[in-house]
Amino acid sequence: MPKTGGFPFHRKAKKAKNKGLLPRTLGIRHIALRVLDLERAERFYVDVLGYRVQWRPDAENVYLTLDGDVLALHRAQASSSGGGSLDHFGILLKTPEDVDRWAQVLRERGIPLAQEPKTHRDGARSFYVTDPEGNVIQFIHHQFFSRQSLATSLNK
Repeated sequence: MPKTGGFPFHRKAKKAKNKGLLPRTLGIRHIALRVLDLERAERFYVDVLGYRVQWRPDAENVYLTLDGDVLALHRAQASSSGGGSLDHFGILLKTPEDVDRWAQVLRERGIPLAQEPKTHRDGARSFYVTDPEGNVIQFIHHQFFSRQSLATSLNK
């Protein structure tokens, strides 16, 4: 490492344009993983790391929670890229209206949406974009997790 400068990500970040127009987020509180053995992965996160099952919408997916964070496990097909892969990460928002506002602002900045805002079967509202490296980001409001995350952050 050079004596001056260090890693590029240690440099002071430039202030985002129109930052005051963006709804405040509750942070990156959601990660979704593709796993080959869903049951084994669930046992690991629940029995070893202390997560609890929040929602099991079907046999292919389970949502776990711990301290306001949400970990989604999605069964990967053997023909896909394999297990242990990041499916997406989620930036939690306070309200459904914040989801729509973020989508509007990103569109105005020329960022294409990978999926338009929609309300999901569990009542969550979200949309997806990809970063320049192809990582999928979900901007999401979920009534339970947004409220739980906000309460957790206020109690710290």
